[in-house]
Amino acid sequence: MRIAVTIFLTDETITPVRLARELEERGFSGLYLPEHTHIPVERTTPYPAGGELPPEYGRTLDPFVALGQAAAVTERLHLGTGITLVAQHDPIALAKQIATLDHLSGGRFTLGLGFGWNKEEADDHGVAWASRRELVRDRIALMRALWADQPTPYQGEFGSVRASSAYPKPVRDGAPRILVGGAAGPKLFAHIAEYADGWMPIGGGGLTESLPVLRRAWQEAGRTGDGPQVVPYAVLANPGKLAHYADLGVEEVVLQLPPADETGVLKVLDEYAACL
Repeated sequence: MRIAVTIFLTDETITPVRLARELEERGFSGLYLPEHTHIPVERTTPYPAGGELPPEYGRTLDPFVALGQAAAVTERLHLGTGITLVAQHDPIALAKQIATLDHLSGGRFTLGLGFGWNKEEADDHGVAWASRRELVRDRIALMRALWADQPTPYQGEFGSVRASSAYPKPVRDGAPRILVGGAAGPKLFAHIAEYADGWMPIGGGGLTESLPVLRRAWQEAGRTGDGPQVVPYAVLANPGKLAHYADLGVEEVVLQLPPADETGVLKVLDEYAACL
């Protein structure tokens, strides 16, 4: 099983360069970074985990800049977003960012995407909350048109692009690996089966019940191969939990690191290294 990590990197935590080097030296498989452009102070959306919103949410580094630094100082470490708020991006510019990072890292990038939970943040980006899932679906299709081998136009409900010369291309044909985050449900699983490679369930709970449902949606959509990849995300590790994931056929797990300084993060990394 591949063991990766995620962390809210901020202006107060360990740096991307230091963390990436330490991860590769210890044998971890990857680094996934979250995204929040800003957190409006006048916020009515409740924090999904309950209680007060942790301060790191408003201090998060741009994941693509931070992952670019991580790519530059590593050779094997896989790099991903957990998650990119696709609805809050211009899809033409985002397609260029993704393809550039994937190209410069030698195909090590995974696009973890999500639909967001903070209505105020999305509203400042002009996102209509009720249709954000369909907006993300549309933007993924537009980006795939730009990543295609030949100039390919796209006309969707929310955006369009002319047939264009757009380089670099992702290293893998068509698109980098795409994983969708979110809670289990028919709508989410339909999106995964339509345009993604798999699912990033936060916390990784309830997989015994939800995995058969996702695999059935995958088959009903006509998808072939070994089925959807499932990557439990932001997991607090223990040997029993990892063994349970292995029994379910999970091949990659992303463990949660604290948003701490270098000393604090490296201490937890050493504890996690026992799981490798």
